[in-house]
This record gives sequence, C-alpha cells and structure tokens, in this order.
Amino acid sequence: MKFGKTESGNVWLDPEKTSPYKFYQFWLNVSDDDAKRYIKIFTTLDKETIDALIAQHDEAPNMRILQKKLAEEITVMVHSRSEYDAAVEASQILFGNATSDALRKLDEKTFLAVFDGVPTYNVAKAKFAEGINVLDLLAGETDIFPSKGELKRTIKGNGMSINKEKYSDEAGIINADSLINGKYLLVQKGKKNYFLVIAE
Repeated sequence: MKFGKTESGNVWLDPEKTSPYKFYQFWLNVSDDDAKRYIKIFTTLDKETIDALIAQHDEAPNMRILQKKLAEEITVMVHSRSEYDAAVEASQILFGNATSDALRKLDEKTFLAVFDGVPTYNVAKAKFAEGINVLDLLAGETDIFPSKGELKRTIKGNGMSINKEKYSDEAGIINADSLINGKYLLVQKGKKNYFLVIAE
C-alpha cells in the first residue's frame, strides 16, 4: 500500500520501498494543517489527547509537537518501536550533534537513506588500502574543495569534519579504517554541506 507523495515519489508501507527513516521523515515534514487532519485519521489516540496536542502545537508551532507525535505513532504502528528509535537517531545525525559512533551504528540502507541526495564521489578502494593524504583525497581525487589551499584554510578554521568528527591534521592520512561499513567516508564542510566519498 502506498500513501501520499514526496519529492522522490510515493510513500510506501513496505520498508523495501520506503525505508522506515524516510517514512518517519515524511510524517515529520507534513504541514500543520495536514498534521491536524492526519493525527485524527491515522492514529489510535483518543480525542482528548489529540485536542491537547493540537492546543500545545498551536502555542508553539515551531516545536512541531504534532508532527513529532504523528511521526512517532505511525512509524511505530507500521514498522516498530526499534525502527522508530533508529529513524530518530538517524535524523539527529543530519540535524544534531551526533558522533561518529552513531554514524557507524547505522545499517547501510538507513545510512544511504539519510544521505540521499548528498553529492557523491567514487574513489578507488585501493587508494584507501594504501592510505591517501587528506589534501590529495578532498582536493585532488574529488573536487569537494576546489584547491588544497582552501582545504588547508578550512581545516585551520576548524570547519571540516570527517565522519562527524572535526578534522585538524592537514598531513593526515585517510585509510580503510576510516571508512564506514568499509565503503563510505562522510565529509562535512561547515555545518550543513555534506559530501559522500564511496570507495569502489
């Protein structure tokens, strides 16, 4: 069964077609008006609870109380409490202060769902096996940084992270141990610009 539309198409109940993370995100991002309608239709919450949630939401719409509760109720109902918890944790990786441990705990499907749409670069796996200098990787093998000079300035200014950890060594070597799931390197420039290097 499918429900609704997103930028990437339909939302499916089948986790093979819509990951629990994407499913959760769909409900989390509905408009206030839709959230008020959907919470009455798609959850088993009683009228008093719903009325209280709507009142709370109207006092502070920016807190998205209604959307959060809607996303929780439906994700738990369709998938499971553990899938819901994983979706929340995955969301915090993009928007919160998650650690590299949280990143490494994600299964590959969820990891790819979280970073869907992020610019990706393929680099030969052999380069990581040998170990590659961070400058050569990010300003040579990829164009994440247009020049080594800019990358050095960003590192000095504490503006780059690899796998959610600040990176401060311009002479640093990136090797196979740095890869998540033996395959991915997540590069973050500033707060919001993510890039995915895939070792192939």
